[in-house]
Parts: sequence; structure tokens; C-alpha cells
Amino acid sequence: MAFLADPLDLPSGVRLPNRIVKAAMSEALGDADNSPDNRIVTLYRRWAQGGYGLLVTGNIMVDRAHLGEPGNIVIEDRRALPQLTAWAKAAHDGGALILAQLNHPGRQSNLLDVGHRPVAPSAVPLAMPGAATPRELTAAGIEDVIERFATAAAVCEEAGFDGVELHAAHGYLITQFLSPLTNLRTDEWGGSPERRMRFLIEVVRRVRARVSPGFALAVKLNSADFQRGGFTEDDSRAVVAALAQEAVDLIEVSGGNYEAPAMGGSEASSTREREAYFLDYARSVRREAGAIPIAVTGGFRSRAAMEEALASGDCDAVGIARPTVTATDAAAGILEGRVATLETHDIRAGMRGLLGRVTDLKALDGFLNISWNTDQLHRLARGMEPDLDRGPLVTAVAMLRRNGRVSLVPRRGLK
Repeated sequence: MAFLADPLDLPSGVRLPNRIVKAAMSEALGDADNSPDNRIVTLYRRWAQGGYGLLVTGNIMVDRAHLGEPGNIVIEDRRALPQLTAWAKAAHDGGALILAQLNHPGRQSNLLDVGHRPVAPSAVPLAMPGAATPRELTAAGIEDVIERFATAAAVCEEAGFDGVELHAAHGYLITQFLSPLTNLRTDEWGGSPERRMRFLIEVVRRVRARVSPGFALAVKLNSADFQRGGFTEDDSRAVVAALAQEAVDLIEVSGGNYEAPAMGGSEASSTREREAYFLDYARSVRREAGAIPIAVTGGFRSRAAMEEALASGDCDAVGIARPTVTATDAAAGILEGRVATLETHDIRAGMRGLLGRVTDLKALDGFLNISWNTDQLHRLARGMEPDLDRGPLVTAVAMLRRNGRVSLVPRRGLK
């Protein structure tokens, strides 16, 4: 029986001091060159003092030509090594371990970046207003992306991070290769479940070949994408079984994508009350995962639910995200018994009757809540406290301003 305060040993030898993970949230705190600066150091210094056994960074992109949103930090080479080193040190100084989450948006690149053409396994556009039809990656393009993940991982190890997490969830590029809805290829990269998972397996192998054995390698994987004809739990279990044959240290379970969000404030009240949205799935893949520890992120709010999930053996670690925005010491509060249930702040779009005629309100609420939390992270990064009174209109304006400004910036040649 495991408890929240127990350490967790990963196969690579990395030891987490406890079982509470600060899960990834996109910070959008990159400078004009998409490199980290003192703001990210300030933010992570606060989280590092919050009692978490592990901090997972938000999206770090592997290609400046393809961003999920303006402000994404990008690692293509060693140009920002001093800043990356300061980032990792801020976590270690507070007693936490840190994994850098590596990602490529694929077709889920910034929807407001007018004129940008994303890339994807196949030319299947995102089913959202303004989404451009992506260009299908060539074999050479696929090789380039795989190498980018490996290069970024090697730089992270040099900078002092304890490991990396490959983002294979929430509809980003790796997920697009896994799903039969977005991967229509008939070559060696698609056409069957085994070939659709090849991209992820090749990225895992390339990263592992470029880093030391003691550098942790985690994978964030969807339990499903919750779309008819898409990536199912059976598909996901097969991916877990394949990952169990590789040198993977941790599988973090999540779910959904931009078209069918499963978290972020848009979920039904019954789902929120249940807590731990993906715990049933985690229980079902225990055998497939073998010796690889499983972390579950999404919905955990009470110490009782976290302890029960660990005690039952359904998972080895619990991830929390949004509660850490308004309570940077959320883990310490739980571990020390000061807090029984963590709080989150959810907002909903106004004028729902009108907006409901032209857009998906569930998706809109999801985007608004993501943007609200991003706004709060920016306040924390400037040494300020969260603004709990920030409403949906102000949040929407900030979201449009932040994501739309990239369309006004001259861009270099896109790949």
C-alpha cells in the first residue's frame, strides 16, 4: 500500500520524494526568441517550495516554426542553455524534481496565426473555426521531427533537468499519429494500429539513445480521444503494452483533445464530483504497463481520493494542475494535513444562447479556463498573487490579444 508521502523510484533510478505531481500547464512565458527568461524561474521557484515530488513543465515545443501558442518556449539547440539551467536549478533549490514536457502541436498550432500552415500525419484539418488544412508530413519531415525531440531531450539533460515527458495526449502531433481519424497514411507510419504507434516508439527510442540511462523518460498518453472512430481505450492499452517494452520511466494518463476536451473546466459537474477522471482506465492497464509506474492526472481535488487511488494500487502518483495556480503550495497543504480538498476557479462564457448558435460552448469554456489559468501564471511569474475576480470577458480579450498578435509578426520560412 502506497501513501502520498512515500517516495517513488522510477526504473531509471530517479527517486521522487513523494507521490504528488504538479502536472503540466502551458505557461506561454517564452521571450521574443521563444526562450525562457527570469519569469519562468520565478514561477517554478514558487512551485518548487510547494511540496511537490515532481514538477512537469508546460509545453516546450521542438520547432519555432510550429507553436501551439505565442510564448511557447522552444528548444531546438543549445542557444538558451544558461536560462534552461536556471530553470532546472530553481526546481532543485526547492527540493523538487523537474521533467521538461516536449511537444509538437501538429495541426493544433495556434488557430489565430493567420497564414501559417501546420503539418500533420495527414491533411485532416481541426474541426474548429479558422483551422487551416495541414500539410502532410513527408518521410524526411517525420525524421526531422523525431530528431528534434531527441535534440531537445539532450539539451534538457545538459541543462540539469531530471528527465523529459513526451506529450502524446490532448490531440497534439504524437496523438495525431496514433488516431485513425487524423492518421490516414498507408505507408510505414499508418494504416494499422501498430504502424500508427510507430512514430511514438521511434521518438522514445531516439530520445533514449541520446540521453544517459539515469535520465528519466516519461510519456503522457490519452486513455482515449473521446471521438467516434478515433483513438480508443483498446488502442491506448496496446500503446501502453508497447511502451512497456521500451526504456520508459513513467506513463501519465490523461485524455481528450481540442475537439473533445476532457478537462480544463468544461467537464460536466458529475465528472468533477467523481474526481480522477481516468482512474478506471489506469486500473485496466496495470498488467500492460508492467513495471512502469502510472500517474493519473485530471480531477483529483481531495486528499481522500488521492490516498484511495494509491492505496488501491490503481496508480503510483497523482497529478494536479489547476489547483496549483491559485495555491502554489497545494501539495504541502495536502501532505501536512492543512487542506482536505483543493479548490479550483472555473469560468463560463456569457451570452450562451447567442454563442451556442455559432460555436461549441463546451470547447469555448475549456479555452477560457485555460486562458484564465495562463493569466494567473503570468501574475505569479511577475511576483504577484492570483486575481480570483478576473471574469470571462477580460479573459477572452486577453486570450485573443495573446494568441492573435502572432499574425502581425513577420515570420521566417516555415517548414
